[in-house]
Amino acid sequence: MAPELLSGHACFGGVQGFYKHDSQEIGLPMRFSVFTPPQAKQGPVPVLFYLAGLTCTEETFMIKGGAQRVAAELGIMLVTPDTSPRGANIPGESDSWDFGAGAGFYLDATQAPWSKHYRMESYVVQELRALIVKEFAADAARIGVFGHSMGGHGALTLALRHPAVYRSVSAFAPIAAPSQCPWGEKAFGNYLGGDRAGWLEHDASALMRKTATPFPQGILIDQGLADKFLAEQLLPQEFEAACAEAKQPLELRRHDDYDHGYYFISTFMEDHLRFHHRILSA
Repeated sequence: MAPELLSGHACFGGVQGFYKHDSQEIGLPMRFSVFTPPQAKQGPVPVLFYLAGLTCTEETFMIKGGAQRVAAELGIMLVTPDTSPRGANIPGESDSWDFGAGAGFYLDATQAPWSKHYRMESYVVQELRALIVKEFAADAARIGVFGHSMGGHGALTLALRHPAVYRSVSAFAPIAAPSQCPWGEKAFGNYLGGDRAGWLEHDASALMRKTATPFPQGILIDQGLADKFLAEQLLPQEFEAACAEAKQPLELRRHDDYDHGYYFISTFMEDHLRFHHRILSA
């Protein structure tokens, strides 16, 4: 069934749309947003999935990221899912800003009661991707992924777990070693249970150490040095060390004065879009 269009807006010669559909993987209605560039009128275009961070929705990036102008120039479709199921009615799902609603961590939960609906990995990688390719002018062979914070974690881990799906990957201030930080320990402990060895399958730094140059054309990460979450939660140095071990080309750019928010993200958005365009157009 085609997704329901909630609203559509002309934008830089393309269309910014917000949609809802009944998700089979999640078992609930899910919302997502798509920016379709003007080049899609002529045929399928590369598609870039953006995974947003804690507390965000499918709207946050499209409103705050400042991505559409350059995406329209380059002919890139942008897709953003919501960050979690909504309305699962699980006790406690809305008690914390960093767990439950708005904080799905882009994995498939294995522990009840979360495992019934919190299936964000399968939703993003399989169901939503298939829907976008079927219903929009998206080129299934040219897909990239990027994200911010929790979504940066999602982008890195999903790319490493599904390298046949994603040809390019980048991140803004990702949670780079979630098994070693409070956000990850809280989420993984509840979603995945107490076996910490299983957590490593969803930890970008641990996954990178198990591979050898999975993305030879490089990975781009931007990190603000005035980010209040840098020291305790993000741990980019762990991913940097893992990439060195795996001989994975990494451009990890550290920026004085920039914090964790969308002023930071929008500043470097064009660099990320051009990075992905270079790889997806090769």
